[in-house]
Parts: sequence; structure tokens; C-alpha cells
Amino acid sequence: PPKPPPAAAPAAPSKAPPSGERERRVPMTRMRQKIAERLKGAQETCALLTTFNEVDMSVLMALRAKHKEAFEKKHGVKLGFMSAFVRASVLALQEQPAVNASIDGTDIVYRNFVDISIAVSSPKGLVVPVLRGCESMSFADVEKEIQRLGKLAQTGQLALEDMVGGTFTITNGGVFGSLMSTPIVNPPQSAVLGMHGIVQRPVAVDGQVVIRPMMYIALTYDHRLIDGREAVTALKRIKEVVEDPHRFLRSLGATCCSAPGPGLAESGRGGSESGGCTCAGDAHVCPQYSFPESPLITPGLQLRDRLPPRRL
Repeated sequence: PPKPPPAAAPAAPSKAPPSGERERRVPMTRMRQKIAERLKGAQETCALLTTFNEVDMSVLMALRAKHKEAFEKKHGVKLGFMSAFVRASVLALQEQPAVNASIDGTDIVYRNFVDISIAVSSPKGLVVPVLRGCESMSFADVEKEIQRLGKLAQTGQLALEDMVGGTFTITNGGVFGSLMSTPIVNPPQSAVLGMHGIVQRPVAVDGQVVIRPMMYIALTYDHRLIDGREAVTALKRIKEVVEDPHRFLRSLGATCCSAPGPGLAESGRGGSESGGCTCAGDAHVCPQYSFPESPLITPGLQLRDRLPPRRL
């Protein structure tokens, strides 16, 4: 007769729990307590709503690749994406002043300046130092100030005055791999812009499916003050400026190689004898641009004085 199957081996004894405690309790730092208090207060006080859009980063990435070496050589700081989003936000906030405003009791306080808080990760948690006077900052000014404040945050040297008084916030979860989120407003501000990761994905362009580097952007706002029309319009304006920064730069005096006047065509670096080129003024395919007083180069450019008046 067949031999009976061998008896099952006895179950291995469960591993003994590691020596020492399996959890530990530590007091919250004063900064973490304050962050928790403010964020919970925002949810309880504000009527928070988030609207989304997506940005094709192709043109901005090409512009950055083209200018980054000259930019770093001239200014001693790298050209990132944050400066473009800061400049785009300034333009959107100037066109939609309610997004830059706040509620004080039964009053609405409108600001004629733009101070943008930039969310920065530090060893002690998330901090939001403020870029002051963004309406008069160049790309170089923004990048230098972000670098300075980032170093202070990493070394724990940020002062309280560095983190108060902002009128709008930008946070970039994309640096940690976030694809989409709903950021929380930082009171007494009324809105916050959330940037996210850049992902290559298929999109429809002129009836064709193409692969583009895309970013989701989100604007959370206090619906007590800001209507949906204003919030959506502001976010759409940010999208438009980031997707076509050449158009934004042309409004500041930049000239395409096909444009008549003191552009690249007359300097012999582009265009033709008639002052034109194959791009026909299309910012997406123009091989060269001349940027007199460009925010990529010139510090302190007063955008409010250079942009066409806003229609009421």
C-alpha cells in the first residue's frame, strides 16, 4: 500500500515583537501646531471650491531650454518654471482683482500690489515665505528671491516677517510627484494656485493626437468673495500665458524675427530682406526672438506700465 503522506511541519512560531516600544509620542512643534490651526480654520471659515485646468508645457520648456545657460551665466541662478507661473499669476490677479483680495469683517480689501507666498518644504515642515512686490519683479528677481528664501528655509533661518503678508499662494506638489490635488487657502488670502507634475500624455491638437508634456493646475478659492467666473477666468489666463509666453513677451516689447523694426531680421541673425521668415510671426515655431527689456533679462520691469489697459 502507498505510504501515507508525511505529517505537515509544525507552523513556525511567530516572530517576537522587536524590543522597545512600537510607537512613540512626541509633542507637536509650535510651527506644526500653528499650521494645523490655520488650515483647519480655513476649512471651517472659508467656502472652499477648486477649479482645474491643464497646461501644455511644450513652449515654456523650449523657451527655458533655449535661455537657461545664458540666464544662469548672466544672473547666477537657474531659470525654473516657478518664475513663469509667478509672472502669469501677477497678470491674472491684476485682471481679476477679487482673487488678490481678502475679507476683513464685512469689508473687502482690494490690493494694488501682489505679494505671492511660495510653499517651500523645510526640515521643520511646510513654510510659505513671501515674494514681495511681484508686480515689479523680473524672472531673474523671482528666481533669485526664491533661491534666497529656500536657503533660509532649509537652514531654519526664516523670520516671522518673511512668512506674513502674502496676498496669494503658489504651491508645487509636482516636485514630490503629485499629479493632481486640491490645495487649501492660506487665510486671510482668498485663493491658492496648485502646480503639479509634468507628464507626457496624448492630447488632441488640431484634430491630431500628439504627445505633449502636460501639467494639471488647480485654483482653490474662497467662494464667499470670489465667483466662479472670476476664478475660472484667472486660472485660464494663467494657462494662456504659460502656454504661449512669447505672446506675453511681445506685449512687453519683444519682437519676432518676422516683425518689422529693430528685431533680429535687421541685425542679420534671422528673417529675410523683407523682414519676414517662415514662422510668419507664429510664436510656436519662430526660431529666434529679440527681447528688449524682456523680463527674462531686465530686472524691475514695471508690467503695469507696459501692458495694455484692462477692459472693464
